[in-house]
Amino acid sequence: MHSMSPKVTIAAAPKPSAAPRASRASSSPITLSIDIGGSGIKAMLLNPRGKPISTRERIETPAMPTPHAILRELDDLRARLSSFDRVSVGFPGVVKRGTTDSAFNLHPKWAYFPLERELEKRWKKPVRVANDAAVQGYGAIKGRGVELVLTLGTGMGSAIFSDGKLCPGLELGHHPWREKTYEDYLGRRALDKYGKKHWNKRLQEAIEQTAATFNWDHLYLGGGNTKKITFKPGPNVTIVSNEDGILGGVALWQETSPSGK
Repeated sequence: MHSMSPKVTIAAAPKPSAAPRASRASSSPITLSIDIGGSGIKAMLLNPRGKPISTRERIETPAMPTPHAILRELDDLRARLSSFDRVSVGFPGVVKRGTTDSAFNLHPKWAYFPLERELEKRWKKPVRVANDAAVQGYGAIKGRGVELVLTLGTGMGSAIFSDGKLCPGLELGHHPWREKTYEDYLGRRALDKYGKKHWNKRLQEAIEQTAATFNWDHLYLGGGNTKKITFKPGPNVTIVSNEDGILGGVALWQETSPSGK
C-alpha cells in the first residue's frame, strides 16, 4: 500500500464568541443542542442559522453512565436553559434511527436504547440523535469533496462526508489497525498509558493511514485531546473547536439529516 504523508500545518478554528442568554425574541425554531461525551455533557441553544444564543452549560458525565444516569443529567441541563422548539443530540456511539446501537465508552446498557423516543416522551419536543463525530463534522466541514472527521477524546470518534452529505455508520475507532484498533492507540487510555510522545507518533501514522484508505480531501481533528498534539498537521488538516460538537446540531434538521426524518 502506498504511503501518503500530508504536509501538515495546524489551522486552528476560531472559538465562537460568548453568546448572551436566549430570549424568545430570537427567531424560531430554537434548537437545544446537546453533546454527550465520556467526561462531560454540554448543552447550548442555537438559532436557525446554528449560531449560539445562550451560554454553554456543562456537567460532568456520571461515573456510572447508564441511560438512567445520563437522562437525569440531561434533565438538569435542560432546566438551566430557556425554552426551545426542538432538540439535537450528539452521542458517542453508533446511532440508527434514533436508537443507540452501542456506546463502548459509556455503558453496556446503551445497546439498543431508544434515546430519541425517550427524550421526546420526557420533554414533549421533537428530537434527533446522531453520532457525536457526525454532529461535530456538520459544524466544521466545508461541504466539498471527501471530508473525514476524527474526534480524540475518551475514545476516538469518526465521520465521513461526501460533498457535505454524511455517510452514516463509520465507526473507525474500533476498526482493526496495526496489532489492535485505532482507539487502542489514540484513545485517552493510550495517551495516559504510553505518554504524549508515543500518542503523537501514532496519530501521525493514523493520518497517513486514513489518507491512503479514504483518499480524503480534508481531515478535521476535534475533541479535547487535540490540545495534546505537538506536531504540525498540513494545510489539508484542520484542528477544530470543541464547540463544533454543539454548533452542528442545527444540521440534523436539514434535508441531509442522518436520522432519515
